[in-house]
Amino acid sequence: MSLLSIGTVAFDNIETPFGKADRVIGGACTYISIAASYFTNDLMISSIVGGDFPAKELKYLEKRGINLEGLEIKKEGKSFFWGGKYHDNMNKRDTLFTELNVLDDFNPILPESYKKAKYLMLGNLTPDIQMQVIKQMKKRPKLITLDTMNFWMDIAMPSLKKVLKKVDVLTINDEEARQLSGEYSLVKAAKKIFKMGPTYLIIKKGEHGAMVFHKDKMFFAPALPLAVVKDPTGAGDTFAGGFMGYLASVDKVNFEAIKTATIYGSVMASFCVEDFSIKRLKKLTKADIKKRVKEFERMVKFKI
Repeated sequence: MSLLSIGTVAFDNIETPFGKADRVIGGACTYISIAASYFTNDLMISSIVGGDFPAKELKYLEKRGINLEGLEIKKEGKSFFWGGKYHDNMNKRDTLFTELNVLDDFNPILPESYKKAKYLMLGNLTPDIQMQVIKQMKKRPKLITLDTMNFWMDIAMPSLKKVLKKVDVLTINDEEARQLSGEYSLVKAAKKIFKMGPTYLIIKKGEHGAMVFHKDKMFFAPALPLAVVKDPTGAGDTFAGGFMGYLASVDKVNFEAIKTATIYGSVMASFCVEDFSIKRLKKLTKADIKKRVKEFERMVKFKI
């Protein structure tokens, strides 16, 4: 089923304890759409880049079955560019610079072919832009998932709360869940966030996995212990791509499907962190994914 993703297509400068990568391909939409392309080929993205974005990378996205009709290219402008440095434990990072460039004027106008998408993934952007996209849909998607961050909670909480009323799934990390709800207990945080609109809450905990909340139900998906972790950048967006791609492929939305989608999201994120930028995702095969899903299954399976 059709999946529309909104977010950035960009450049990153990354520094981790395991090396550096200068001006590599990044952006939420990039990671989301590539990860989702391993599950479904009816994909659309809405984003903006400058004339400096490599044509070969756009062709690669198209080869993955991603419709770029909604990707605006400002030939005279420069693409969004972010630089960050990770601490030794890889759980925290410092932003070294952020150059909005063409993103500063991003005004997503959806092509007609996008407006009936059955699944909608709102990547991390301003709440106003996220709302603007929702309002352009001709029919409410079967599932709307929103990703956000503490920055928008700090400067645009009223707008964020308006968008939350329109979505089905919210994906945030544990610190953001506590900030949004004002509760330290994640169980209590989930109950407060449900009152804001979402019916499912996914709290990402990095190397410690992800928690899923729905009404009075909970599910925990562990993170696979990896021998090699080079770059966590894009892991959350890759998770979202695997999550939404799986749901679009089975076209089911219930707690069991959400649980399985969370495992697939975790699997895709585990590949992402093994190399810088999108390098590892480009080399993936469906056999690789199937094998790692089995590893997850063996890791958590037990009898009492």
